[in-house]
Order: sequence, then structure tokens, then C-alpha cells
Amino acid sequence: MTLAVVTAIIFVATLIRASLGFGEALVSVPLLAFVLPVTVAAPVAVLVSITVAAVIVATDWRHVEFGSAGRLVLASLPGIPAGLWLLHSAPEAVVKGLLGAIVVLFALSTLRRPGHVTLTDDRWSWWFGAVAGVLGGAYGMNGPPLAIYGALRRWPPERFRATLQGYFLPASIVGMAGYAVAGLWTPTVTHYFVLTLPATAAGVLLGRWLHSRVAGDRFLFYVCAGLILSGAGLIVQALLAH
Repeated sequence: MTLAVVTAIIFVATLIRASLGFGEALVSVPLLAFVLPVTVAAPVAVLVSITVAAVIVATDWRHVEFGSAGRLVLASLPGIPAGLWLLHSAPEAVVKGLLGAIVVLFALSTLRRPGHVTLTDDRWSWWFGAVAGVLGGAYGMNGPPLAIYGALRRWPPERFRATLQGYFLPASIVGMAGYAVAGLWTPTVTHYFVLTLPATAAGVLLGRWLHSRVAGDRFLFYVCAGLILSGAGLIVQALLAH
């Protein structure tokens, strides 16, 4: 029963990630933690993230904005220890609630006035990457700032999804290396990762098909919808933390 639940969660999380390029963080670890220890759930989710990102980058590398992805990754690295400090120093409920509100407001504003604010170059990538690093180091929530950046750059769907994977691939590898150094990459983690690989593959294939069916303007709508759900999830987590 545990394996069946884990497989279903991995499939849904992978489907979301392969379709939009982000958004699986609120599905994978929180739900896996109901049936697995967090010390197992988090490394399994990161291994799945590496797999999905590697497949998309390998197949869609022509759409990756390597300069943007590289700047975002480099900016994230110093943010990770800052995120660890934030995790131990700031009230989690306050940070998550504030982040959730900002994400929801941005998404609603974009839906109301699409294209009102647009970034034409990468000069702001350092700031978005730094915020992604802080939130990733603290709560594993580096997706929303990256999605907001991609939306502001007005990247077409293929570039948006591929470039975000160009970020997630090295970032997840670094994260998994940290788990390995901490002794958290255990045989149990490998066991669940290997047994759920068919679900991961199915999620990637179905997500790729869904992604190919969405036009540019409609894709922006789905990105904003994903951001609203992510922000709402953070607000719910903040409320439950009280």
C-alpha cells in the first residue's frame, strides 16, 4: 500500500513538472511525508527532480537559455546557506504566508494585465536566482521565483520549461550531493526511487504531450494558475503552522 501511494504521488508530481516546468514541490515532499519519513521523502523527490530535468534538458536542449539558467544557478548558490539561516531564525508561518501572498498577487496581476511588466534581458536574473536559492535552502520552494522570472521574460512554452530544467538539473544535483554527504542517500531512498521509475517515465511522457498541446497565451494562464495554487498552498501551510 505504501508503494502504491508513493507511486501515485510521484506520477502526479512528475506530470505537473513535465507539463509546466515547475510546481511539483507542493505535491511531492508534503504528500510523501504522510507515508514516508521526511529523511526518505526529500531525497526521493530530489532524485526524481534530477531525472525529470535530465530528460527534458537532453531532449529539448535547443530551447534552453543557457545564459539565463547559468546566472540563476550561480545566484542561487550563496542563497542556499542564507535559506538555512532563515529556516532556523525566522518564523516559518510568517515567511511562507508572505511568500504565498506575493506569489498569488503576482499571478492575479499577470492574468488581469498580461504583458504589463516585461523583462527584456537577464539583468534581474541575479535577484530572482538569489531569492530562489534562499527559499530552496529553507523550504525547498525555489520554483515560484523562477516561474515568475520566466513569465516576466515572456519566454514561449518550450523555452520556459526547458530553461527552468536547465536550472533544476544542477541545483538538484547539488542538493542530492548534500543529502549524500549527510548520509541521507540510503538504500531505502534508492529502493523507492527505482521502483517508481515507471511512474516517473509515464508522468514525463504524458506531461510532454500536454505541454505540446498548449499555445503561448494559454500556457501563461496555466503558469499563473500553477503559481496561484502554489501560493495558496504556502498560505495554507502558514495557517496550519499556528
